[in-house]
Amino acid sequence: MLAYVRELAEYEREPESVLATEEDFLRDGFGERPLFGCVMAEWNGEPAGFALYFSNYSTWKGRGGIHVEDIFVRPAFRGHGIGKALLLHVAGIAAQQKCGRLQWDVLEWNQPAIGFYEKLGAAMLTEWRIMRVDGDKLAAMGEVTR
Repeated sequence: MLAYVRELAEYEREPESVLATEEDFLRDGFGERPLFGCVMAEWNGEPAGFALYFSNYSTWKGRGGIHVEDIFVRPAFRGHGIGKALLLHVAGIAAQQKCGRLQWDVLEWNQPAIGFYEKLGAAMLTEWRIMRVDGDKLAAMGEVTR
């Protein structure tokens, strides 16, 4: 998983941003209360890609949902339907759990991915923007409430 995450960060032009360790993934994904699920793909016995997802909740729908944090297929294995199979597998999990929605983020410059997602029936929500606080700013924000 960590190798995939590092390769994805390279593709997304932010290799220095990966701080996660194998221990983080073991602790958070495979403990008593996993924080995420992960689907791995192989092609002819070779590791080819992965999709990492976690649960969320829609107050408007009154149902849980799934957010795909990362989906990645190694360049040598693209064009074989692996990305589609990974996403459809996670969609199947969402449907089985009677989720209200399946969602993920895509970088605006990643036109191949956007076209791929739209062909699968996904709609881009152009009116929404992601807000994020992390690192020292998150620690400072957390201190305000104490």
